[in-house]
Amino acid sequence: MNASKSKLWLAVTAALSFAGTSIPALAADTGADESDIEKITVTSQKRQERLSEIPVAVSVLRSDQIDNTFAGGFEGLQTMVPSVSFRKGTTTRNSAITVRGIGTISFSVAAEPSVSTVVDGVVLGRSGQAFTDLYDLERVEVLRGPQGTLFGKNASAGVVNITTKRPTGETEGMVEATLLQDNEYRVKAKVQGAITDNVNASLVATKSGFDGNIYNVYNNEWVNGYDKEGFRAMVDAELSPNTNMLFIFESMKSDDDCCADIEGLPSGRNPDSEAAPDSNGIVNGKADLDLDQRKVDHDFESRTIDEQTALSLQIDHDFGDYTFTSITAYREWDNTEYREGDFTSIAGDSTEPVFGVPFQLHDVGPQSWDQFSQEVRLTSPVGQALEWQVGAFFWSQDSERNFTRDASCQNNNGQLNSEIAYYMENELGVVDPSESDVENFISQEGITCGANDIVSATAYMRTEFHNWAVFGDGRYHLTEDFRLLFGVRYTDDEVEFDHNRYSNDQYGRRGVGVRPASENTNFDGKTSETNTSIKLGAQYDLDDMGMVYATYAQGYKGPGFNVFYNMAEKDTLPIGEETSDAYELGYKYAVGNLMINAAIFKTEIEGFQANNFDNSSGVTITRLTNAGDVSTQGIELDFLWQATENLTLSGGVASVEAEIDEFFCPDGAACTDRSGLDVPFSPDLKYNLTADYVMEMDNMDILFNASYVYTDEQYGTLPNNNGEFNPAHLLPDYELLNASVAFSFDDDAYRVTLIGKNLTDESFFTTYSGDNFRYQVPRDADRVFGVQFRANF
Repeated sequence: MNASKSKLWLAVTAALSFAGTSIPALAADTGADESDIEKITVTSQKRQERLSEIPVAVSVLRSDQIDNTFAGGFEGLQTMVPSVSFRKGTTTRNSAITVRGIGTISFSVAAEPSVSTVVDGVVLGRSGQAFTDLYDLERVEVLRGPQGTLFGKNASAGVVNITTKRPTGETEGMVEATLLQDNEYRVKAKVQGAITDNVNASLVATKSGFDGNIYNVYNNEWVNGYDKEGFRAMVDAELSPNTNMLFIFESMKSDDDCCADIEGLPSGRNPDSEAAPDSNGIVNGKADLDLDQRKVDHDFESRTIDEQTALSLQIDHDFGDYTFTSITAYREWDNTEYREGDFTSIAGDSTEPVFGVPFQLHDVGPQSWDQFSQEVRLTSPVGQALEWQVGAFFWSQDSERNFTRDASCQNNNGQLNSEIAYYMENELGVVDPSESDVENFISQEGITCGANDIVSATAYMRTEFHNWAVFGDGRYHLTEDFRLLFGVRYTDDEVEFDHNRYSNDQYGRRGVGVRPASENTNFDGKTSETNTSIKLGAQYDLDDMGMVYATYAQGYKGPGFNVFYNMAEKDTLPIGEETSDAYELGYKYAVGNLMINAAIFKTEIEGFQANNFDNSSGVTITRLTNAGDVSTQGIELDFLWQATENLTLSGGVASVEAEIDEFFCPDGAACTDRSGLDVPFSPDLKYNLTADYVMEMDNMDILFNASYVYTDEQYGTLPNNNGEFNPAHLLPDYELLNASVAFSFDDDAYRVTLIGKNLTDESFFTTYSGDNFRYQVPRDADRVFGVQFRANF
């Protein structure tokens, strides 16, 4: 991509040019008091440390940066972290994060993510648990590359570490209301303070809603919106001079008519609809995407209902200079998916057989998760020759799901007769019915199989995950400036499932995407795996010129199964572990008013768990398998510069090549070499730049914020078995320009902010959903204005 490389060169050159001229001037300032930039801390290594001193590539979004995005969820935050991409699914359970181009995108209920999501020290079983809403955050840390030593098996590509705000002893409160176009609003209120001399508490509540950015011409209603509400209560208590307790209880409910797949290319299913795209389809090998498409024509509403309850208890006890930490957590998550699968309003009406006429396909799938985790750690004091922490981790998750599909009857290959014969033999006791017996029965019963004959089947799925691990991590100071880094983790995994699918149709007929009674299932399986992964490295301080580090880390992602609605016999085989070897060379500088972080990396992944194409049955579908070996390599740079007392500049750039090294061919399929082709959701280039300026006046302060984000083009799925990408799978690059102006009164007791998002009105898609025409349109793909009111008391 020549344009991308040109933009990368300009971005890196500009950053390095300013950095190169600024470092010498600031280095002379080291005798002065430490700046706020030098004091930025993180908990990326499970102890509070300065960002500039940890030998890990970490992107940090602080509270003020998060607030300035005015985002309703992680999808809005990911634009500010160049190495991260967010794949939005039809429900939160199917959404996924990729870091450095690596992530797991799967519908299976028995597979785990490659990027671990951690909230207040608690590992989440599925990243979607954190996507319901994000509010009252202290910071979001994105650890890039394998983090298995400290964070475990589902951190083989990285970690999103979310920390919420702890209560303080100051009695105070806050009310905030954000109003945006299209009837979008968010309201948040918080109170906190001291209950006793040793106990602080806080309560924060939020409610938000949005009509949506997609218009359904079928019923003249807006969709792709949300309705959310929830609260979080925290108690931070000093139980004794040596013991502290943090208790968190959270409840969140969400009802989203999300995510409606728009028709970005002509599907041919209803070309006369008002929602048909303004597109010529594929022209000269390039997709003529209707990026301005904001309409659907659906007679069944895609919707996701989420309910979450979570509680955790963290105990920190000091044994002299050593600290013992225990984090006990329990979470419940109920997720119900309603999915429009035929994407038209005219399907299922005709008496003619499919596929000559449009077919109906509607899905309903509730699922519940129960998760328990326990982690204990013992941490040594800092300042010794050997600094270390050791710990143990236990995690268990149970999940139950049933999934029902109602769809048009399917008889395109004359399957009806064999299905009725199966019914006569198994339900009526007719032994080996003849063809004439079957024909007579069909005639007598008046059995038909047109598009308006709706048949269904329900799959019942149960999964259990059990994981325990012991780990150690440390560093040894050979000299004052030189340290050796090391870590090890032993992991024991066990996964099991049950899958039963039954036809609900009276005669057991086949439907579009609905297996007949003759293909009812009764599967179960169990697999286990153990793994030992290590980390080795070195770190060297360059006096007043920063720090360099080099690390080698092994990543591990546990086994699983491809458990989904239309699971077949071939899917009962376990999916093996995914392992990685990561090499990283990094540099960090934080002196005075400037911070620079840079990294060069390469990661090689074996047994990559991905949705691999399978056309062995004559119909191309995707199955979660150990699809092969992939690698990702590149460079990353981010900076934070307090240019003047009132002006702050920050930004980052990531140039990443995530490619296929070798892909395994599914059984019975013919494949060609796919080496060198892109991994999905891995833009080669992504960068951002943010400026904050404070204008101080006699009676108020005016705060200006502006940010620019560029995201390169990226493929939305893997290449097919012939080693080719369909042009429909390529998501074009896009640029975003956001700005806000805030008026702050009485030392920020009151603040009014004017908001402008996507000021250039750039239209773009962030997700390719399938069928060579379906796409997701995010909220940020339209220009939006709004206002926010905040009062602190």
